[in-house]
Amino acid sequence: MRPGWPGRVDDPLVSEDNVVSVPVSLPDPSTVNLAAPDADEIVALSRGIHGVIAPDGDLSPLQHLLVESVVKAMTGFPPDLGARPISPREFAQVMSDRDQMFRTRIVQLVILLVLVQQPIPPDVVGRTSMLAREAGVDEGMLAIAQDFASGSLGLASIDFDRNGYTAGWDADHERVLHVSSRLSTAWDAVVDDPALALQWQELEDLPAGSLGRRVTDFYRARGFDYPGRPGSAPPLLAQHDWVHVVADYGTTVEAELEVFAFIARANDDMRAFSLLAMVVSLFETGYLATGAGLFQSDSGHLSRAGVATRVADAMRRGARCTGSIDFLQTDWFSLAHLPVDEVRAEFGVIPKEAEAVQQGSVGPWEAGGISAFQWKAGQALARRQGRDYDAFGASV
Repeated sequence: MRPGWPGRVDDPLVSEDNVVSVPVSLPDPSTVNLAAPDADEIVALSRGIHGVIAPDGDLSPLQHLLVESVVKAMTGFPPDLGARPISPREFAQVMSDRDQMFRTRIVQLVILLVLVQQPIPPDVVGRTSMLAREAGVDEGMLAIAQDFASGSLGLASIDFDRNGYTAGWDADHERVLHVSSRLSTAWDAVVDDPALALQWQELEDLPAGSLGRRVTDFYRARGFDYPGRPGSAPPLLAQHDWVHVVADYGTTVEAELEVFAFIARANDDMRAFSLLAMVVSLFETGYLATGAGLFQSDSGHLSRAGVATRVADAMRRGARCTGSIDFLQTDWFSLAHLPVDEVRAEFGVIPKEAEAVQQGSVGPWEAGGISAFQWKAGQALARRQGRDYDAFGASV
């Protein structure tokens, strides 16, 4: 917590009206509500969201579209954003019979709505912090919202590492990456590891239709270098390339938003939310200049027509996966020999909703599933390797 923050109350036991309070206690295990929210609860949650984001006005068009898309995708009910707003304390009380995970997911949704604002008003960050305190939620991405609101963009990049997905990174996490030596940071590139590069190259020998072979098709079509070679993506970031194939998402910027929404929501470790926060900050607001060791800022993509619907559907699909899955900590090489459909069944990956497809969600082998830059890079790689170019069905 930063002392003197505008619109903030520094004492965690002091509420917005300067009344001493304590967080709303968690319910007893025998009385906790684990059922899906019904229509009445959605109305109450909608009032709370409105009260935090814009108690005296309306949500922005993107915020409205995001909350409408996410709530409907995740619960089947539309939010009621016209209902009377309630205070952060009342919002927390609405969740009095809900467990820590439910409360954290709701706080994260509010933070997502904060992160798409330009600029971020300090009073909105203050109310979001108050909601988190009242609900007993410790969410590291609040620090990011504070950094963005104060214009501390460089600090935000540090706070992503401090408070986000890679906060507990250690040697145990590196085993699934198959690197030959220790990484100094989680997102380090590895450009001189012949053994790692060979392991990726050998995937080309797997049967057609296997996951590993499809991933090499994915790389060759786009001109991507295998990890371990000069110009390659960091091995940790390369983990998400397998997810593009398994979850059936292309490689445009909009598709990257879908992939990371899917990855973040499939993982019950709440720190995975930072992955979605990161790509939104890269590809919508541009608050981050770089991320994940490779990505460069390219703003305005979440607000494009249909993308919020696609991201919401990706969150739904991630949530419906079997159990809690950390797709960035999956040993993909152990699954590489299996058919893609078998891997999808193993993880419980369900199909996309028709509406997401209608709004432009495509797979890596479809029209629109590759960027113009990647198309050209794939052709250049084929020329260097002395082979005919094959995009495997993808086109710009």
